[in-house]
Amino acid sequence: MALDGIFLHLLSEELKEVLIGSKVDKIHQTQKTELVFTMRTRSGAYRLLMSASGNAPRLHLTTQQIENPPKPPMLCMLLRKHLGGATLLDIQQEGLDRILKLVFSSVNELGDRVTRTLVIEIMAQYSNIILLDENDVIIDAVKRVDNTKSSVREVLPSLPYELPPKQNKLSIIEDSAEDILYAITSKNTKLNNAILSSMEGMSPVLCREIAFRTAGIDAVADELSDNQKVKLAFEFEMLKNTVLHRTVSPNAVADADGKLLDFSFVPITQYGSAAQYLSYESLSETLERFYFERERLARTKSKAEDLFKNINNLIERLAKKISNQMAELEECKDREEKKIFAELINANLYRLNKGSTVYELENYYDDYKTVAIPVKPELTPTENAQRYYKEYRKLRTAEEMLTKLIAEGREELVYLRTVLDELSRAETEREISEIRQELSDGGFVKQKNQGKIKKSQPMPPLEFDAPDGFKVYVGRNNIQNDKLSLKTAMKSDLWFHIQKAPGSHVILSLDGREATEKAMEYAAKVAAYYSSGREAGAVEVDYTEVRNLKKPVGAKPGFVIYHVYNSVLVKPEIPEID
Repeated sequence: MALDGIFLHLLSEELKEVLIGSKVDKIHQTQKTELVFTMRTRSGAYRLLMSASGNAPRLHLTTQQIENPPKPPMLCMLLRKHLGGATLLDIQQEGLDRILKLVFSSVNELGDRVTRTLVIEIMAQYSNIILLDENDVIIDAVKRVDNTKSSVREVLPSLPYELPPKQNKLSIIEDSAEDILYAITSKNTKLNNAILSSMEGMSPVLCREIAFRTAGIDAVADELSDNQKVKLAFEFEMLKNTVLHRTVSPNAVADADGKLLDFSFVPITQYGSAAQYLSYESLSETLERFYFERERLARTKSKAEDLFKNINNLIERLAKKISNQMAELEECKDREEKKIFAELINANLYRLNKGSTVYELENYYDDYKTVAIPVKPELTPTENAQRYYKEYRKLRTAEEMLTKLIAEGREELVYLRTVLDELSRAETEREISEIRQELSDGGFVKQKNQGKIKKSQPMPPLEFDAPDGFKVYVGRNNIQNDKLSLKTAMKSDLWFHIQKAPGSHVILSLDGREATEKAMEYAAKVAAYYSSGREAGAVEVDYTEVRNLKKPVGAKPGFVIYHVYNSVLVKPEIPEID
């Protein structure tokens, strides 16, 4: 983890300059393990994000607008009770451990001034955020830990707070250079591992960086030459000066494709010239840039996990149901034969007798060829004819019903696949919420009971600036697709959609002008990008005037038909405008 104790120490000093003396204005629990405090200062408001998630625990200022749940969780309400309006007095760190304490002065329900401490423990899957009273007794925590989860330390309300077990490591601030050098070079292991096991508050990436600068990644600690030991001592002295004087260089490193790999408060050189190196203004910005996009996508997908499962189950069951109905429909094909048998029996009643198992009769529908008609011997010829008529009518009714049901099932299947496609491209919780509402309104899923929640306004369609001054609009879901194409767009505007596959409705707004070739190509590429063909090299996109769209009565949301159109082969992308 790159967010080590030294990074946290420097970050806490950075936060102190901005937040000490600020008041807690708002508290939101954006996820189960994530809190956002709005801190009001004389110079303005700052948003402090704290996360105890297992894969990205952290603490930093954020400028991102993170969506809040429609109803605040109980822990959020508790934090508002204890810390709402509180003043931040101090930010403390336990040595160079990954533990910060935010000390607040608050007013309790009796009007007395009290101290409340919010402890942020940055320890991978054991990360936590814990609220303490003035006696360091736990009020509550983001993650409650009982004896079934840990035999070392329980984190439960009313228990005294205990620090995690301390590791026996050296501190770059408190210990001498000689002690540090001896502890590291006496180990028969790779230099970076020796540094990691010896030093407090240093991440693997920082240990690798010092090892790389000293003697290379593969150097062994107890095999260093005297010159390399001098170099190692120099690197630690430089690191100590960086920590003491806060001469940080916030940065991150990315691979050739732009994927962020690591971050640090000192320049990272171990990845060589093939990597991309990015600089930032502050440590908070470094953390935000590194984690936010990954966390945003993970947050969005986790919110939609149950929908993905439900829709896939619905699609699977529906496809199986249609398959069974198709098999039943196949059995209805011999219904005409039943009718012919009945007619042939009725035409020959005068020469047929009860007790026969087969009637051999001339089929005047087939050049009078003899046909063997199986019958029940216990029935009279008239009753056998009636039995065949009855079977004919039953199969005819079944065929009509099955044909209708299969058509409806296929339409429903197409619709669910469009919803699945929209869900796979949803980037915000509001988009997921609207898709969930659409499925609930259609009777496909049950909306979770969330009490009395104020309904928010529907999100607007996505909007893009196209070449030559035109605008392009993209529907986020099927309800929005209908509104955009059938109500908002002008009849003369151009409508774009991937050919014969799920995708968003895309409108090129002409505003009374003639569409240019560049604008049309741009809209087509956007339509391909916001579709199930996004990952393809090239796809066919249909386009037509909005006036040519028709929505059949009773059709599912987002479904339209058109007969007059043109097509173009494009690459799915949102092109840059020259």
